Amino acid sequence: MSWLYLRGIVLTLCLVRTASSRLHPECEYIFQLEREERSCLQYITEQGNRSSEGCQPFWDAVACWPQAVTGETVQRGCPAVFSLFRNNTGSVSRNCTSRGWSKPFPPYHVACSVEDDIPETEESYFATVKLIYTIGYSISLGVLAVAVLILLFFRRLRCARNFIHIQLFLTFILKSVAVFIKDATLFSSDDTNHCTLSTFACKASVVFCHYCVMANFFWLLVEALYLNSLLLSSFYSRRFLWGFSLLGWGVPVFFIVLWIGSRVYFEDTEFV
Repeated sequence: MSWLYLRGIVLTLCLVRTASSRLHPECEYIFQLEREERSCLQYITEQGNRSSEGCQPFWDAVACWPQAVTGETVQRGCPAVFSLFRNNTGSVSRNCTSRGWSKPFPPYHVACSVEDDIPETEESYFATVKLIYTIGYSISLGVLAVAVLILLFFRRLRCARNFIHIQLFLTFILKSVAVFIKDATLFSSDDTNHCTLSTFACKASVVFCHYCVMANFFWLLVEALYLNSLLLSSFYSRRFLWGFSLLGWGVPVFFIVLWIGSRVYFEDTEFV
């Protein structure tokens, strides 16, 4: 049973379990597997090559198997990682043959009552979704960039209303760019271990993405406030633009700083 196959079982179970700690459920299981792997490798090192006969101890990506003599059947309880999903009382066995260890019987998913497959359409589904929103953001980025250039190029279009429109368009553009940056940073490789990825680029891209989304909503609010001000009063002052700019670009910074502080204080924890 390959590591990818076993990891697939773990990730499938992650989808049906509710998180009970600050650590993401998927990472909780992966970190436990890594701890058990280190413990097993330490055991293997301590055992050394005490005997060249029989089957040597090894880690099969889920459980640790001790040294055994040829013809011996070793039985192990369900790996501890599966107990995080549900109580398992089953066991798995391997035969030590002259050709080495046999495959586990019964298979882990049968003995430990876990699902053995991931829906085949899941990967293609998420790939399709990513492709669709990438195309959508790209079209939006191009069209909005043209619109901003038009509003800036023609002097007759320069007014308070279009100034606010430009700011709103810029937030949509920045949100598209932020999504592309986040995808490039977090999902540049299918082999990226997102549980241990804690680089400055990763954190900065997520913060930038959240800021752009919040700024977008605040400039939508500014659009509404400006229209409301036109209905309530015909008097207009350029000071309103400074206030609107502060509301659209400045207030999101305040909330983002609070969010960063809470994340750093409560969840910025390294696991070893």
